[in-house]
Amino acid sequence: MNFNLVAAYTPTGDQPEAIEKIVKSVVNEKNEGTTLLGVTGSGKTFTVANAIAKIDRPTLVISHNKTLAAQLYNEFKSFFPDNAVEFFVSYYDYYQPEAYLPSSDTYIEKDLSINNDIEQMRLKTVATLLSGRRDVIVVSSVSCIYGCGNPEDFHATAITLRVGERHHRNELLRRFVDALYTRTEIELKPATFRVRGDSIEIMASFGEFGDQGFKIVFFDNEIEAIYSFNIKSGMKQNTLQEVTIYPCNLFVSTRDHINRAISQIQDDLVKQIEYFEKVERPVEAQRIKQRVEYDLEMIKELGYCSGIENYSRYLDGRAPGSRPFCLLDFFPEDRLVVIDESHVTVPQIHGMYGGDRSRKENLVEYGFRLPAALDNRPLRFPEFELLTPQTIYVSATPAEYEMEKSNGVIVEQLIRPTYIIDPMIILRSEENQIDDIIDRLNGAIKRNERAIVTTISKRSAEEMSRYLDRIGIKNNYIHSDIETLDRVKILDDLREGRIDVIVGVNLLREGIDLPAVSLVIILDADKDGFLRNVRALTQVIGRAARHPNGKAVLYGRCISKAMKELLKQSVQRRAKQIAYNYEHNLRPQQAKKSSNESGILADIEAMSYDRESTAQPSSRSNTSRGTTSYNTREIKSNNTAVVAEGFAGYTTNASNNVARSLLLENIDKLIDEMRTKMETAAKELDFQNAAIYRDKMYELQKIRDGKGDK
Repeated sequence: MNFNLVAAYTPTGDQPEAIEKIVKSVVNEKNEGTTLLGVTGSGKTFTVANAIAKIDRPTLVISHNKTLAAQLYNEFKSFFPDNAVEFFVSYYDYYQPEAYLPSSDTYIEKDLSINNDIEQMRLKTVATLLSGRRDVIVVSSVSCIYGCGNPEDFHATAITLRVGERHHRNELLRRFVDALYTRTEIELKPATFRVRGDSIEIMASFGEFGDQGFKIVFFDNEIEAIYSFNIKSGMKQNTLQEVTIYPCNLFVSTRDHINRAISQIQDDLVKQIEYFEKVERPVEAQRIKQRVEYDLEMIKELGYCSGIENYSRYLDGRAPGSRPFCLLDFFPEDRLVVIDESHVTVPQIHGMYGGDRSRKENLVEYGFRLPAALDNRPLRFPEFELLTPQTIYVSATPAEYEMEKSNGVIVEQLIRPTYIIDPMIILRSEENQIDDIIDRLNGAIKRNERAIVTTISKRSAEEMSRYLDRIGIKNNYIHSDIETLDRVKILDDLREGRIDVIVGVNLLREGIDLPAVSLVIILDADKDGFLRNVRALTQVIGRAARHPNGKAVLYGRCISKAMKELLKQSVQRRAKQIAYNYEHNLRPQQAKKSSNESGILADIEAMSYDRESTAQPSSRSNTSRGTTSYNTREIKSNNTAVVAEGFAGYTTNASNNVARSLLLENIDKLIDEMRTKMETAAKELDFQNAAIYRDKMYELQKIRDGKGDK
């Protein structure tokens, strides 16, 4: 099946030309790399979707974080409703890797919380790729470069059943167990099966079929019928001629490979014990012996053990030092790779190997793991390059690497669908800069517009924010020390007009949609360094690119090389955009608010209330400095959520004892409510909001355990 792109609009501006150039570069010229240089808000994702539809190959789209990956997944899902769009990110809601700190003799055991829904989506991704379909788009984070088992073993362990085939029932049940399914006699859940008379009921390891299970009906040893049924109602849905049941874990292996691996692990264990004894380290010798022998017993009995990925080299049959299998190995040879925000994603891919290696070297050196654990790792960057024969790099500010790999094939996309031109760039001296900044901020506020002020350090951001407080400008600061919950609230406050200005350092860059921002102010613009290079300046200025009146004011003592390059780039882009609008008689239109805005924030705000009924409403919201206020609301005593928020977020006098009493009476209920909302948000791929609910849950748990503020 070919890709079928569905959209309510067609390519406009220079999108058609960009699509044509990308397709020509990939299909006709077969270039190794192609760079799409698209300005902020120009519809780069829509351009890439059109290119994918025309190129018509299985495609991997890589993003640098889960939240942006989820946004891309939703966009591609809407563009290609008839095709297979899959999602492959880390399935950990929480992950503390195994580590050892020799300086303090501290062993940190691996601790994790797995999101079952995302795990099922990962399995579904792999199953779809192995099914032979070519109309597949996989949106992934950098998880795609981490080890995930041998594709041949995963395919070999899959069980295909057809009507009329003969299978010994007990042998089939053993095959289900080998594929890591669990037998149950009660509720049927994903990755479980149960036996009912002459039939077997099984639910696949991933939710491809929603609430469906499969029933295999036997007559003697022959499969008489296969049909799907609704898990909740038990009603029959569809009659099938065949069904394929895929394994429950990416690190699955055949019994022959497991037996071979056990033998190799035992041999390497003996060598490692001899090594530690030779260098007179008996503690490490005993430690590695105890840990590996326990894992071997688990593998022999169950075919699996905790941390089995550390033995993946043996199970895969790989040579020492060889790269692990990863998601890219499940794609066909002619795969296409798209790297979104490549100026951030490529360095991230480049750095994964080093961080993982340094942690595992200590584990091996001190007897916690066999040396083979070092081969369970992310890909080295040269290995990644070998697995990506053709790549499209997408960025508003591509780095030198992308430009070099593209060999001059740079596809520019400068015209926005809203026909907004790039923000006007104004240079100002540092002399009297504060007075000039205040005048410009007040002007934007009078026009009901928002502004961003970027500084060079956290301290200067806080000082600037305090000064704006004193002169009555509603603002807040945001930097890396601000918690996730507070960051999202602050951004939403700016969108909704509760504050007019955000003062920041380097967080207002990729993936932040703020259409109301018309003014970007950059202090110390002439400083050298990554915060003030051409890419960083372009990204920050891009926050005003969704407003027709967008302006950027740069303050400095001189005009740096980066500023000169920025001005040159801006003049060229604005000239092309203005000429296009004039030629086609078009007027810029205000960008609409993103549909991905946080719905949870309204819930959180609804949970808050004034500290005292007589308190005067404050002009600002600033959770990072301990003062928060919203519109006065009637307090309902039966609203336990209000009590929780009121106690956790505020300091009160007369009402404090009452709030604590009501809170503690309902604390477990509130914790369960936050956990449910967290899991629901994660299931919907809304990781930003899931983190908010998680923080709320932790806050309530601290209060319950007596560790919160009293």
